[in-house]
Amino acid sequence: MDLVTLLLSFIIILFLVNTFMSQRQGNDKNSPPGPTPLPIIGNIHILDIGKPYKTFVQLAKKYGTVFTFRIGMSKSIVLCGYETIKDALINHAELFAERPDIPLFSQASKGHGIVFATGENWKAMRRFTLSTLRDYGMGRRTIEDKITEESEHLIQKLKSYEGKPFDNVTSIYAAVTNIIVSILLSKRFDYEDPTILRLMGLVNENVKLLSSPWVILYNSFPFLAKLLPGAHKTIFENVKEFENFIVRTFTKHKKELDVNDQRNLIDAFLAKQQEGKPENIKYFTNVNLTSLVGDLFGAGMETTSTTLRWGILLMMKYPEIQKKVQNEIEKVIGLAQPQMEHRKEMPYTDAVIHEIQRFGDIAPAAVPHATTRDVTFRGYFIPKGATVITLIHSALRDKDYFEKPEEFYPEHFLDSAGNFKKNEAFIPFSIGKRSCAGETLAKMEIFIFFTSLLQNFTFLPPAGAKLDLTPAMGSTNAPQPYEICAVSRI
Repeated sequence: MDLVTLLLSFIIILFLVNTFMSQRQGNDKNSPPGPTPLPIIGNIHILDIGKPYKTFVQLAKKYGTVFTFRIGMSKSIVLCGYETIKDALINHAELFAERPDIPLFSQASKGHGIVFATGENWKAMRRFTLSTLRDYGMGRRTIEDKITEESEHLIQKLKSYEGKPFDNVTSIYAAVTNIIVSILLSKRFDYEDPTILRLMGLVNENVKLLSSPWVILYNSFPFLAKLLPGAHKTIFENVKEFENFIVRTFTKHKKELDVNDQRNLIDAFLAKQQEGKPENIKYFTNVNLTSLVGDLFGAGMETTSTTLRWGILLMMKYPEIQKKVQNEIEKVIGLAQPQMEHRKEMPYTDAVIHEIQRFGDIAPAAVPHATTRDVTFRGYFIPKGATVITLIHSALRDKDYFEKPEEFYPEHFLDSAGNFKKNEAFIPFSIGKRSCAGETLAKMEIFIFFTSLLQNFTFLPPAGAKLDLTPAMGSTNAPQPYEICAVSRI
């Protein structure tokens, strides 16, 4: 049999399997509605590959807030709007608390760590992570002290440019990365250190590659891996290089470990290994440690850094808002070092930070969920193990909760008297059992870094620069590359 005949036979088999599955799924009258899939490719022909959430928003207008979307032969249930997402992740929390089997992530993490972990392993790692982040410090300097110290390093770095144009990506990423590194390793890197530059480069490259059409095809047809271009291979290589760094690091920590003097998260994990309890033997393995550190490093670096970069860009775009924030900083903080205790006295700054996160919309589709058993949700049948996409973007842009959802409008978080007001549809960290474990840390970083930067600088665009608020391509919504002029105020 020649290659052409073999390929045609393979396509025919795929077509028949796809047709059978579509008919089988179509026979279930209670399945969520959705666009009619084509054989083999499903609905991929109507998907905005670079920004899938845009396609989902448009489909929700036709099919409602719960609908079906198929990529290849895989089927996902998409949830849109804050009320629908809350209903699933809060009111039916246990039923939507799993992660789906997505080939790329399953191959990379193998169910370990915290982000893509499943079952009891995930529960053990989440309990440990939340407890360690909460208790971190153990009588020593707190995380807030470390953020304050790192903000000084960042300020000095920006001052070195003397108001001349520069790209702020590396400095912002390195500063934020140093916070998670301090928690994981009790260490900080100089911003030009080759190690931190390489680690940040690995994470950034993977974030960009995850939105590649070739990765989407790999997840839909993993058996075609050898025939597809190497985006997925590069991701696996980057993950392996990162893991090798982590293994070298915790191997060294293990030799120096003093269970009575735990310096960081890795020490706390290694101490769990030595306790000898059945649960610890089962879950506190070297493989889990490697994946957990990788998850925390990637998540801790990417989202907070991107939020701060959106913040600076938006302050340049709206200088009158930047000035109001600076006026409030002068009134409440003066020349003192910003602390978290100042936030309750700074409603406008707090509102601006919340609006930066809402407008920036860093993770528009979040990490997919999966159902733990068959469930009837809002009148529709969703089978056990189904992939569920909670469209965070649709909550942050929900017109029922935000007056001007498509605009940057800090008044979304202010009442008529200028006091800060909460908005329950503000869920950039998601909600429910799978919400971001580092939410408290991220909020602390964003507030201290942002207020410290605006206390020390006025941010201006270079002469003639056009400020584009269109997100760049990638699996997260990051700003387009831009340069800034950081003009010293102190």
